[in-house]
Amino acid sequence: MVNRFLTIVILVPLAIILIALAVANRGAQPFTIDPFNPGNPVLTVSWPLFVYLFLAFALGLLIGSAVTWLRQGRYRKQARRHAEEARSLREDIARAKPVPPRPAISGPSH
Repeated sequence: MVNRFLTIVILVPLAIILIALAVANRGAQPFTIDPFNPGNPVLTVSWPLFVYLFLAFALGLLIGSAVTWLRQGRYRKQARRHAEEARSLREDIARAKPVPPRPAISGPSH
């Protein structure tokens, strides 16, 4: 239910906006890496503007994902440590000798 809601409310309008940007910005735009000689053809590419927009979006997505993954590292380490402790406790319990059951204590009968 939540996935369908997110798809309809967020992803569909985002897709419509990105498609509109791609259609409106089909003209080739030069992009140069050399700021001192912008006319240098070796370090200049001409792509449609929407390609630059999509590349910037993808780069932001990758950088954001990497930063999130790095910031959550301590929590993953803590979870691994807890999982190892739980596994070792389960192994200890499995190796322990079973305790014989105690006889039932009967109460006074009236």
